[in-house]
Amino acid sequence: MKRPLAAVGAMLLTGGMLSCVVTTAQAAPAPVPAPSSAARAATVLRSNPGAVQGTAAEAYQAVRTKVDANGASHTRYTRTYRGLRVNGGDFVVHTAPNGTYAGSSVGLAAPLTLSTTPRLTVTRARVLARQQFKGKLERVGTPELFVDASSGTGRLAYETVLTGWHTDGQTPSRFHVITDAISGKVIGTHDEIEMIAGTGQSLHSGTVDIDTTVSGSLYSMVDPVRGNGSTCDMNNGTSTCTTFTNSDNTWGDTNPRQKAAVDAHFGAAKTFDYFKNVHGRNGIFGDGRGVPSRVHYGNNYNNAFWDGARMTYGDGVGNARPLVSLDVAAHEMSHGISDNVVPGGLLYSGESGGINEATSDIFGTMVEFYANTAADPADYQIGEKLDFNGDGTPLRHMYDPALDGASDSCWSTGTKNKDVHYSSGVANHFFFNLAEGTGVTPYGTSPVCGSAPAVTGVGRAKAEKIWYRALDVYFTSTTAYVNNTTPSNTARAYTLRAATDLYGSCSTEYRAVQAAWTAVNVAGTDAPCSSGNDFSVSLSPTAGSADPGGSVSTTVGTTVTSGNAQTVTLSADGLPAGSSASFSPSSVTAGNSSVLTIATTTSTPPGTYRVSVTGTGSATRTATYTLTVNGTGSCASPGPKLDNGGFESGTTGWAPSSGVIGTFTGQPARTGTRNAWLNGYGSTRTDTLSQAVSLPAGCTSYRFSFWLHIDSAETAGSAYDTLKVQVLSSAGRVLTTLASYSNLDKAAGYAPKSFSLAPYAGQTVTLKFVGVEDNSRQTSFVVDDAAVDVA
Repeated sequence: MKRPLAAVGAMLLTGGMLSCVVTTAQAAPAPVPAPSSAARAATVLRSNPGAVQGTAAEAYQAVRTKVDANGASHTRYTRTYRGLRVNGGDFVVHTAPNGTYAGSSVGLAAPLTLSTTPRLTVTRARVLARQQFKGKLERVGTPELFVDASSGTGRLAYETVLTGWHTDGQTPSRFHVITDAISGKVIGTHDEIEMIAGTGQSLHSGTVDIDTTVSGSLYSMVDPVRGNGSTCDMNNGTSTCTTFTNSDNTWGDTNPRQKAAVDAHFGAAKTFDYFKNVHGRNGIFGDGRGVPSRVHYGNNYNNAFWDGARMTYGDGVGNARPLVSLDVAAHEMSHGISDNVVPGGLLYSGESGGINEATSDIFGTMVEFYANTAADPADYQIGEKLDFNGDGTPLRHMYDPALDGASDSCWSTGTKNKDVHYSSGVANHFFFNLAEGTGVTPYGTSPVCGSAPAVTGVGRAKAEKIWYRALDVYFTSTTAYVNNTTPSNTARAYTLRAATDLYGSCSTEYRAVQAAWTAVNVAGTDAPCSSGNDFSVSLSPTAGSADPGGSVSTTVGTTVTSGNAQTVTLSADGLPAGSSASFSPSSVTAGNSSVLTIATTTSTPPGTYRVSVTGTGSATRTATYTLTVNGTGSCASPGPKLDNGGFESGTTGWAPSSGVIGTFTGQPARTGTRNAWLNGYGSTRTDTLSQAVSLPAGCTSYRFSFWLHIDSAETAGSAYDTLKVQVLSSAGRVLTTLASYSNLDKAAGYAPKSFSLAPYAGQTVTLKFVGVEDNSRQTSFVVDDAAVDVA
């Protein structure tokens, strides 16, 4: 699923390297999984469909099972919904050595519940698809109805495949158009064919050894060692290809046209050997087949591509510089690895497309190190031998991708909107940091993003195994850098699982993966590994009661969990009105204990309260104490507790960001004339809106409600813009997040929302709305008619 580059100008703009495609006819047959492993995965899937967001309307097909040396297994599945293919519905079921469930890799955020009845006709879908094609069209295929779940949620769509030629007349095209089957809107396009952007005298690798086949006295450029991979001459045409032959098995010494063939043949061999000897994969397709290579393709064709079955190389401008350098060849064939390991490959758009491209850059570079030729010393630059830019600079720099003026060295909310050759920079930079470290290195200076700490690399041998392991058993077609819809479906999460499998949880390698992602501004939900002194906090007992005017005590224990003991300062939060807390002593050396005493007064309202006990040192650790204040619990002060909930008095009672409360013609109030409008700018912005409210104890109902309208210009992908509704303590600490909404929740009109605040009875808390918007496509969160009613 690749975007084509039709000409050199486009190639320089996109940084496009070679190309990748997988079709049903060309894909390698799936290896038959070991029955016991496949059966274990199937049993897990039947007993726990929720682990993959499954429903009774679905069917699954196991396509590959990988069994680790310890007996753990990883089975990849594709999914259908009511008989329709689900794009982005692939998943992996992981089982432990004893056959028990050990997690899943899945891109769906929720079970599919959509209708499969289209409004758009097949005829109209064909017309809309035809309008998207640029170039010489030969055939428009029959639109296929399917479920597009690439964003984590499903929608009914048509996929139409058009075949023909790009505008250059030489690049073949298999162009896919995705059309919403309800609205008729074209929601995506991609081309399956993606361009880069004996002994023999080669053009780029010097004198190298290649394996050929002899018949009588004639040698053919067919590799019998690596599945009969062959190299042929297109004679600067686009149809017929003749296998190279020679009488003496010395290539390129007297025939200059053979030099490009030597590079291509050598590149295919080294890529085959790399994946087999380093990662245990039997060739690109996993079944021992070699890769056919076609050289001297087209006239003045300044590109090269992988079409899912073979490599094709042009001769460049003036037919003077064939595009057959080793890292370029290995980059393109690595697309074949991705597309045969992950069913259908990582989707070639958004952040998954960037990870797809980075995977090929990573393995293309590792093959260059593996080959270790004197004529082409290994480095972390892509296409440095080919002078794509015309000024001697490489196409990409993995140690600092931003050097090309377009790639992202650091992740941002705008990364998802970049061409995949530029969004790949985040993963390329991560891999370099993991392998070589940050700062000055022999290959270039790698900066960190923001205030991230420096990274010490673990070496290429470990880094490449971590990335391959993550691709092989964890990545799904929709894996991203940051995924608010399915936070576990990220490259950070999966490379950490890979590092755990290979080297252990919180090992040096695991910590290096964490640090390398942090250095490129990719955060995660993984718990940090302590790099020094750490401690925990516990309470004994964890609950107690007191009459109004009385007191209760508990012992606060601290334990050293790593490193050396440190000073821990203690505090309490969430106390009921008219009460106080004291610690004796107020700070301890970790490993020792203190006594917490909570004293109430006669005016302390009866009820049950959750008191947070916090220890602060090199980190913050908390424990919860449940306090019951005895009494009848009469509701002394029922009624509304929120001031100016309809915003008609402006900012009275509220603490808003600038411009949040007002009269807006673009987003009318639900009632009255004013409302609160957070975000909606289409640029990076955080808006907040908050109000403190006192909740009496002893009541039976504490209802917080408001009306919310979400409007968004986001059209696909993840939860890019979010609104959180939080409860804060009197000290400003977040006690809970009541709800989180995003651009995925957009809908017409206002919708009612309601929550119970009963756990905070007797306390003064702050209700806070926090809206966060990225730098592309607006999302508006509009709040009106808020209320807190106590009864």
